[in-house]
Parts: sequence; structure tokens; C-alpha cells
Amino acid sequence: MNQLAITLCILMEAVIIAAKTERLPATTINTINYNKNALFSYYSPQPSSKSLYSYSYNTDTGIQAQEDGHLNHINTEQEALEARGSYSYTDAEGNTFQVSYVANENGFQPEGTHLSTASLIKKALQYIAQHPEENGEK
Repeated sequence: MNQLAITLCILMEAVIIAAKTERLPATTINTINYNKNALFSYYSPQPSSKSLYSYSYNTDTGIQAQEDGHLNHINTEQEALEARGSYSYTDAEGNTFQVSYVANENGFQPEGTHLSTASLIKKALQYIAQHPEENGEK
């Protein structure tokens, strides 16, 4: 009985805290400058929007990133989060690298001119499967 009373008190307190929580308007855009080297922006999507979140940031070193997230297959057994985004940076030699990606129920799928293509990876996997003796398999 004592444990039940404690559990009910905790649940009631959680409901009170949730009710008192201040909600930001759905169209709020927030920009935060954590330090002089980075600027981080995000927004709360419209209630009718499919987007769950969105963010972007830029640094004075040339790093940029952005991502949007939403649910696929809503209200089904296959419901899953999908994130789409990109990032770019410049290395010490001045080369700029850009990656676009999708991350969903099929895994992380990056694309960039400097990344290996799927066909090369597929060929490598086929070769490995056809030559198990080279991997110590029989």
C-alpha cells in the first residue's frame, strides 16, 4: 500500500510539472550564439507540419550542418523516424567536403563526391562472398 501511495504521488507531481511547463509558440525560431565561433539555429515546426525538428549551424571555421526529421509510415507497425540533412567542412589543405544523407529504417545513407559509391561497395561484397577462402572461411 505504501509503495502504491508513493507511485501515485510521483505521477501526480509529474502531471503538475507538465501542466506548468511553458510551451514555445509553434513558429518560434531560436538562435543561440554559444561562443564567438559557432552559431546554432533551430525552430519548432508548425503543429500541422510533418517535421518533428529542424536545426542548422555554421562555424567561423567553415563547418556547416543542417538536418530535418519527420516520421515515416505514421500510425503503422512500420512507423520510423527519418532524418535528412547535410554537412560540409574544409580540410587543412583547403579542400571542401560535402555530405548529404538520409537516415531511416534502411540505415544511414550518405552521399558525397569523395565517398565510395554503392556500386563499388556492392562489387566488393560480391567478391568477398565469392571468395570465402581469402577470409579464412570454408
